[in-house]
Amino acid sequence: MIDVHCHLNFHAFDKDFGEVIKRAFDSGVEKIINVGTKIDSSQKAVELASKYTNLYAIVGIHPHHADKLENGWEKELEKIVLQSRIPLRGTKKKKVVAIGEIGLDYYSYETNGIVDPKLQKKVFETQIELAHRLKLPLQIHNRHAGEDIVDMLKRHKNLLKDPPGMFHCFAGTVKVLKDALDLGFFVGFDGNVTYEGFPPGETVSLPDLAKATPLDHMLTETDAPYLTPVPHRGSRNEPSYVIITGKFLSKIKGVSFEEFTRQTTRNAKLLFRI
Repeated sequence: MIDVHCHLNFHAFDKDFGEVIKRAFDSGVEKIINVGTKIDSSQKAVELASKYTNLYAIVGIHPHHADKLENGWEKELEKIVLQSRIPLRGTKKKKVVAIGEIGLDYYSYETNGIVDPKLQKKVFETQIELAHRLKLPLQIHNRHAGEDIVDMLKRHKNLLKDPPGMFHCFAGTVKVLKDALDLGFFVGFDGNVTYEGFPPGETVSLPDLAKATPLDHMLTETDAPYLTPVPHRGSRNEPSYVIITGKFLSKIKGVSFEEFTRQTTRNAKLLFRI
């Protein structure tokens, strides 16, 4: 199984990221993709990826940080990607496998409010163009902004790869899910799929969205240290817990855990070329 989205580059793992990574690999996780949300965390994701064969990085600017960027951030992000080609088994292998997590977020947070949507869209569009130039897929962050994200992706369809990327930690309407699938995107589910009820502000449950997602377009992720699955909810999440989420999702899909693991691993390798 592959955890296609976590944040071992965050402070929650400063003291024990090596132990956390070992625990994940020992538990049966095959590969881990570590994700940046701004310039410094993207750089740290690449640095961590350089130390482990089966650890990869995704770099980008989260919509929360769209109003905190300095001039030249686009070139700095591109430089991180271009400098991340690390010798592996005698070849040059890309350790940066996508641009993300990028997108739009219209949820009002106590500490952040809502960043100006026009600015979010500008930063999102710039990163779509950057991914096109670097020939990388997208990892999309969407919270209460699905219709606008789909609209932007449709308008920039000529810039998207095949497959174009994935929606990280999917929540939203069935219509947005269908639009994302029609565009060729994969869909990621996290530990919050194990929670009862609806995600805040949503009208469709995550298990229902998982049922509506074809297995050949489904991916597994943790978003560690966040969204810890039941029965560990309330504690720090970590990549090894992707196994718990995978077992829960396999029951929703009505397939064996082994079949679910094979297919979602195949999906991740197809999308990220890992």
